[in-house]
Amino acid sequence: MASRKGNLMGVRTDIKVLDATIRDGGLCNNFGFTDDFVRALYKTNIRSGVDYMEFGYKASRNMFNESEHGKWKFCKEEDLRAIVGDNVSDMKIAVMADVGRCDFKTDFLPKSESVIDMVRVACYIHQIPAAIEMIEYFHDLGYETTCNIMAISQANMKQVEEALEMLAQTSVDVIYLVDSYGSLYPETAQELARTYLEVADACGKQIGFHAHNNQNLAFANTIEVLSYGVSYLDATAMGMGRGAGNCAMELLLGFLKNPKYNLYSLLTFIENYMLLLKEEGVVWGYDLQYMFTGQLNRHPREAMAFTAEGRKDYCEFYKSLLECF
Repeated sequence: MASRKGNLMGVRTDIKVLDATIRDGGLCNNFGFTDDFVRALYKTNIRSGVDYMEFGYKASRNMFNESEHGKWKFCKEEDLRAIVGDNVSDMKIAVMADVGRCDFKTDFLPKSESVIDMVRVACYIHQIPAAIEMIEYFHDLGYETTCNIMAISQANMKQVEEALEMLAQTSVDVIYLVDSYGSLYPETAQELARTYLEVADACGKQIGFHAHNNQNLAFANTIEVLSYGVSYLDATAMGMGRGAGNCAMELLLGFLKNPKYNLYSLLTFIENYMLLLKEEGVVWGYDLQYMFTGQLNRHPREAMAFTAEGRKDYCEFYKSLLECF
């Protein structure tokens, strides 16, 4: 099994930082970011040394009404190019494609015609065969690919091992460990990470980690798994993301010792843009209701409804969750 890789003072050149603020944060405001916001974040990420910026989803326009969502639910090529042009920077552009929620055979151009560099295929563990079909399709188009297996805390180890063995035989570049429910602790996160890494090392693939902050452990879990060799790390500005949010980019960049990462530019963006979102009433971040669903290893949808209703009856809500077991 893998042992710790490097030390707190060293630089790991294999680490890649991915900003998911627009994609995961878009779940907080229905992707209603202004072009000014997205363009400013794009420039901030370049100055901050971020390796990948995920702009949003490539959701099906047959399943989802474009008039009811912001443009980053769909990430059309013309909308991306309006922000990044030909993206002459070193930072790469990513989008997410959900299994069963995208029209991947019609909505993606060949990589040679697109400003997108990476497609992140998101699936639940029972959807691995469908995810593999998408991964191979995107690989053949010329894209870097990831497989983000969501809600991994609800899968048993036999399922995890079988999924990893299946993915090991594919063209996927990065396999993501995703703590969708924010239920993992550093010990369980590293145990899973070491299982992923053992398979990945044998077939020359990389492992990534996407954390949720239901128990205030997103950053702790991220730096725990990276210490064992996980190299693709997701984070968002001020932790903005669905429900309790994600690993905060400012924490991650402040932790990494590689001088390519610059915290100051991000702090300027937070002052000028993120604080305004909070003032406008966009809600995300740790709260008791998310702690409850994280501790109970449940989807945060009930906690999100609790938040949207402005409720504060934490005891009653906790009791209702317990009664569902």
